[in-house]
Amino acid sequence: MEFSASPDLADAVAGWLAAFADERRSSAHSVAAYRRDVTAFLSFMTSHRGAPPTLADMGAFTRGDFRAWLAMRNQKRHAASSTARALSALRSFYRWLARHRRIQNAAFATLATPKLPRSVPKPLSAGEADDLLDAIASDGVVTEEGEVATGWAATRDLALLMLLYGAGLRIGEALALDWRDIPAAPDRDGVATLSVTGKGRKQRQVPLLEAVLAALDAWRSASPGAVSGHHPVFIGARGGRLNARLVQGKIASLRALLGLPETATPHALRHSFATHLLANGGDIRAIQELLGHASLSTTQRYTEVDSAALLAGYDRAHPRARRRA
Repeated sequence: MEFSASPDLADAVAGWLAAFADERRSSAHSVAAYRRDVTAFLSFMTSHRGAPPTLADMGAFTRGDFRAWLAMRNQKRHAASSTARALSALRSFYRWLARHRRIQNAAFATLATPKLPRSVPKPLSAGEADDLLDAIASDGVVTEEGEVATGWAATRDLALLMLLYGAGLRIGEALALDWRDIPAAPDRDGVATLSVTGKGRKQRQVPLLEAVLAALDAWRSASPGAVSGHHPVFIGARGGRLNARLVQGKIASLRALLGLPETATPHALRHSFATHLLANGGDIRAIQELLGHASLSTTQRYTEVDSAALLAGYDRAHPRARRRA
């Protein structure tokens, strides 16, 4: 998004974005989102105050200016989560300005982040996840060209969804994999470990189930592309890296056929991975590591999904519960 600002402010925005990308090792997606949020704010201030803002203006904006910006977002029905992210972007910019340009704004510091509803993951049941995988393995789904995916395309789709459900990967993490990242075989302890680069470029180690390895081996044999080195694991019909939107569209087509809920998305398979592990006695700290969550509180959301199953496990395992029985 283009925006009007004085040269000194435009230079400050560029410096902040460069530091945000380098210091926090943020993804290109996060950098782009923060840039959109701050430039949209500056564009609003240009219209609101009648002139492109300057660097000095960043310290002079009043509480009324900020409230007008928030009122505009509310009038345009921006989601609370979107406004919370925009405020986070501005806070990051103001922190940078304070350190590098000695610009502070006490009025901005008084703004409160809108309260967000506590979101609970929406996983598939074990039966729904099996139905989804079985449908892809047997019939395939719609390809980029609008045809039914059979042969290598169906084999690819099954391997991809097995990684999401069997290893808890995000769709972006799976599609970013190259063949050099895939373990050729289990190690001497019988464990095949995948190195995954997640949010913030943080790496984590994820053990692969035999069923996931088998699906990847089948795809390696069926793939029409190169299957070594830096070549992408999951490719499209034209040989390039598979696009996440195509995968999301395929799942949308399948859930209509299978009668699955609207929440049945590729990311729901990651939720299912965590929820089903917890329901079967998995350790929450271990699941945190497998998912790559920086905070345990993020992982703890999954405990709200199947609290009945966890309580039943507690009753079976706790000495006092056994004594009552």
